[in-house]
Amino acid sequence: MYYGTARSSSGSTVTDSRFFVRSIIRHANFFTKEASFDYMEREGIRESAFISVGEKYLQESLNELEVAMSNPEYRKSDCNHIFLNFVPCMVIHPMIVKEKVKQFIERYGKRLWKLRVLQAELKMTLRETADSPEQSFRFFVNTESGYSIDTNIYTAMEDPNSGISYLSSFEEVQGPMHGIAVNAPYLTRDFLQQKRCSAQLMETTYVYDFPDMFREACKTTWAMHVKQHNLPKSVIPKEFVRFTELVLDNHDNLIEIHRVPGQNDTGMIAWKMTLFVPEYPDGRDVIVIANDITFKIGTFGPKEDRLFMKASELSRAHKLPRIYLSVNSGARIGLADEIKTMFRVCWIDSKQPDKGFKYLYLTPADYKTISSKNSVQAELIEDEGETRYKITTIIGEKDGIGVENLQGSGMIAGETSRAYDDVFTISLVTCRSVGIGSYLVRLGQRVVQVDNSCIILTGASALNMVLGRQVYTSNTQLGGTQIMYNNGVSHLTVKDDFNGVIKIFQWLSYVPKYKGASLPLWPQTDPVSRPIEYMPTKAPYDPRNMVAGTTVDGSWISGFFDKGSWVECLNNWAKTVITGRARLGGIPMGVICTETRSVECEDPADPANLDTETKITQQAGQVWFPDSAYKTAQAIKDFNREELPLIIFANWRGFSGGMRDMYGEILKYGAYIVDGLVEYNQPVFVYIPPHGELRGGAWVVVDPKINPDVMEMYADKDSRGGVLEPEGTVTVQFKQKDIVQTMKRIDPLYNDLFKKNSKDDMSHEDRKKRVSELRNREAYLMPAYHMISTTFADLHDTPQRMVAKGVVQEILEWRTAREFFYWRVKRRILEFDAKKRLRAANKNLNHGQMLSMLRRWFIESKGPVQNYLWDEDKAVVAWLSDPEEQQSISDNIRIIQKDALIQKIDSLASSNEESALEAVIGLLQKMPPRQQGEVKKLLESLVQKDPEIEDIKE
Repeated sequence: MYYGTARSSSGSTVTDSRFFVRSIIRHANFFTKEASFDYMEREGIRESAFISVGEKYLQESLNELEVAMSNPEYRKSDCNHIFLNFVPCMVIHPMIVKEKVKQFIERYGKRLWKLRVLQAELKMTLRETADSPEQSFRFFVNTESGYSIDTNIYTAMEDPNSGISYLSSFEEVQGPMHGIAVNAPYLTRDFLQQKRCSAQLMETTYVYDFPDMFREACKTTWAMHVKQHNLPKSVIPKEFVRFTELVLDNHDNLIEIHRVPGQNDTGMIAWKMTLFVPEYPDGRDVIVIANDITFKIGTFGPKEDRLFMKASELSRAHKLPRIYLSVNSGARIGLADEIKTMFRVCWIDSKQPDKGFKYLYLTPADYKTISSKNSVQAELIEDEGETRYKITTIIGEKDGIGVENLQGSGMIAGETSRAYDDVFTISLVTCRSVGIGSYLVRLGQRVVQVDNSCIILTGASALNMVLGRQVYTSNTQLGGTQIMYNNGVSHLTVKDDFNGVIKIFQWLSYVPKYKGASLPLWPQTDPVSRPIEYMPTKAPYDPRNMVAGTTVDGSWISGFFDKGSWVECLNNWAKTVITGRARLGGIPMGVICTETRSVECEDPADPANLDTETKITQQAGQVWFPDSAYKTAQAIKDFNREELPLIIFANWRGFSGGMRDMYGEILKYGAYIVDGLVEYNQPVFVYIPPHGELRGGAWVVVDPKINPDVMEMYADKDSRGGVLEPEGTVTVQFKQKDIVQTMKRIDPLYNDLFKKNSKDDMSHEDRKKRVSELRNREAYLMPAYHMISTTFADLHDTPQRMVAKGVVQEILEWRTAREFFYWRVKRRILEFDAKKRLRAANKNLNHGQMLSMLRRWFIESKGPVQNYLWDEDKAVVAWLSDPEEQQSISDNIRIIQKDALIQKIDSLASSNEESALEAVIGLLQKMPPRQQGEVKKLLESLVQKDPEIEDIKE
């Protein structure tokens, strides 16, 4: 092991130091392929059938390197290098070696990255066959970014003239070391690598490495998609990501450029990217905005704010998804450096500075130097026998050192809030997000947080200074995933940046290409006609199995949605409600369902308050609490802005109405659910699942009458719904006296005893005996009759009564509910698309009118005999999907648009005749000559019928 430093001029600081770990593997030559394989398997670590012998020595090299780097003196070493020299000759093809080397490098990737090993080199002497001549090979493995591996094979060739050995690429595509002398010194870190190292030391990714990370994530997403849907690899595109950088010109206009990474003069970077992803193989455009942590530690100044603002406005203008990569230190704090080196101090007593000072001032000479810069305001005074400029205000020559940064922060905070309403917004938090950075990720709502990152308002050290003692040990203690994932700020957590980008891609796969576009549909690999195998029970169960399916004893038990499509978010917050996204026959949907089991809610203690302690409370299943009601409302809000159809598996007994929860604003958050559904613009389906129940206030906040244009409710044949549970209803409406009356009416013995007890001619002893017999009989019958009364109340809550009262549309069978909802969802989506076009043609049309038009056109197409098919979703889907019928619908919509325009012009003309005439004249002047001629002929024909029009004609 060697520790090397880069050559530098005398007196300059060395910025590049690294370890070189060298290993030599000695053994006799192998003359057969079998012997080579046997040796490599015997010497290597047996984790698979065939693993390169180099893995053993790689482990040893990493162990030695880890010991060395534990010394604080070497902790900042970077670009470490491992070299393995295989002395024996082996019979094996170089491409097999390349593949195996790549496999074990990937297996140890995390450890290599932690030890800052960016390059590994293997020297081997190989024979492709037993009869082939020996040939020297060098395998170079590079991983500069830490998430992608670049492997190249070279052979050592000797120049006959100079005798110098140089590297020659073995593969068709030449590697970066092609033509380099074998004994050439290793290159020192360049400017980009220094930036990359600075970011990586903070456990994040250098900002200009993100486009390549997006490319690798897209590649990985395609690999998972092909495997999941059993598709041929030929569907994978050759290009994964295309991007241009967005910068501000001298006039603060946003322009697209291609430039070398690292040329930025601001701490904010933006790109317009085209992602060639499985849901859109032809590409989908997104706007990506990212902080550069290596530029003034990623702080927000005026230039950063303006670029962020312009890029976000671009995403809204084109209705494109906006991705924010948050790694920053909040608003920039600065001082006027030109004054910092000039100001003087007027002491109360210059010999005793501890007594304090009077003011800060500048000498006349210094003031004259900077007066033209308008960086300071000062008052001319005479003091201590000399002329001075007493400083009253420091403005600063440079922009971006104070409150202007806060103004910019407010500007982009407002922009992000608007962006959340207008486009799909999502943020990836890596390293840290401070102050305005934290507000931006929260205002964008959808947050993916890396495990080692934090979302904070103020750093731990600053808080400790305020508190006057060492309370918080780190920023992650304040805003790590254990805080932000548990309180609902972060939707998802990931182990590193690369997996965070994959999660963003996964989330994007459920979202339309742009706001207002059609939903991204995936191929149906899971048949919609299959029965649902998982059956919910009366006992508490995991509802995730109901929606996603599960594995029992190695066998797959299917759920409601397509296999492998369920993605849950906000897992650790408000656990009595489960939210996520899934696909039904390839159609993306938002999903909300109820946790039926009891869960624990943890309220952590605050180290700053010694009186607090961690509190763990139990929350019952099938009940809305303040946090879960808020989670439901937030999910509805997110799904609506993602333009997803929503299904709610409603299984709530009601809201928690205890004093603590009433104080915790349960009413407010329950009302938010109604607000969210009122605003919803996509189809919403409420389904009471098997053995589920929907009662009281829980029914109220999801009833379809909240938004009848988009909402529908269905009930399973084994579900229940009512104001109260049967036990509660009995307590109110079937009291003990009513039960006694029922006994008297039904039970002959009880009725006989009651009649006998009512006689007046009994002795005192006989009456006492009869009363005792009556009470004993009543006590004997009470359990059975209480059950009878409960059953009687329960019979009022059946799905058949729900249908009879028109509160649900239909009773469903769980096993076949998947197929029913697939066709229902597809029909509603197509109807919504048609209604969207109708509303664009005539904004005055309401939901009922548009639905009537579609029904009339359907009957006109199918004929009156088949008008019953309008009630069959499959038939309507076929009609709305037929290209010829689509053309017919488009023709009808054009007629409606024409009629609406005529009505509008007529209405305007009636309200203001003079302005209408001027408008018509102006319109005629803009018409092409051919249309003007047609209008002239029309006027002439009208003149013949009505001479008063002559004036208009002239």
